[in-house]
Amino acid sequence: MIDHNLIKLIHVSCVGLSLIGFTLRAILMLKGSPLLKKRWVRTIPHLVDSTLFFSGLWLAFNLQQYPGTTPWLTAKLLALIAYIIFGTLALRGKSWQRRYVSLLAAYLCFAYMVSVALTKSPMPWSISAITG
Repeated sequence: MIDHNLIKLIHVSCVGLSLIGFTLRAILMLKGSPLLKKRWVRTIPHLVDSTLFFSGLWLAFNLQQYPGTTPWLTAKLLALIAYIIFGTLALRGKSWQRRYVSLLAAYLCFAYMVSVALTKSPMPWSISAITG
């Protein structure tokens, strides 16, 4: 059986890689770079994000905590869906205003997901989540 800590390391590493990749693509988008159209620039983020998603599923299964029954995991999954939608709008939006607003919203969703993961609370800003 695969070690839980190894899968967690892969998951957390992919979180960082996903953020870096999204930020680099956002910079390329803001500069109007033709690199965004390169196949490898479009493919690598999908590989990282797929690894992130499936390692998260493995961790949830291993811990026997599932979206729909575990509030913090449900919140994290809903934030992930929002992050994907806002990220897509940020990188492919029709107007610059929509791109900027969507970029900010994507980063806020990402920050929320990380804080939910760290506190194991769907309301990571609450006193009970902060104090443990």
